[in-house]
Amino acid sequence: MLDRKDKLMKRRGEKFGWIGGWLGGFLWLGLLSAVWLLKNKISNGMIGIAVFVVSIIVIIITAPWKHPNTKYWKLMLPIYLLLFCSIALSIYLYGGLESIGLKWTAFFLVIPCFIPFVTTGNRTWNSSAIQGNSPNKALQADAKKLHS
Repeated sequence: MLDRKDKLMKRRGEKFGWIGGWLGGFLWLGLLSAVWLLKNKISNGMIGIAVFVVSIIVIIITAPWKHPNTKYWKLMLPIYLLLFCSIALSIYLYGGLESIGLKWTAFFLVIPCFIPFVTTGNRTWNSSAIQGNSPNKALQADAKKLHS
């Protein structure tokens, strides 16, 4: 049976994927906030930085290895809500859709963002190892022994 340290190391890539992927999704907000600060739009920049920091905290708090039996859709929901609120806030602070050269039909571009709800929504962190979805065969075998 693998000890705790081995288990943590075996799924390190999945953890990097969760943290790195979501941080990548919010990186634009941190950069846009820095641009606003450089343009002397202090209130816009500070609001953007605050939302960016909150997003980092939410990403860490909702990490699936901290809630191994919670379905992914429940863990992704607060992050998605924060992402869409930050998009709406940025559009509002920038002056509206027309000022950035978009029309209302641009909202259809958001639809692909919901693909993870369909592909991974009902899985949990523990079910990845049990059902054989984990890339590590030793972890899968160990998880099956634990739940047998």
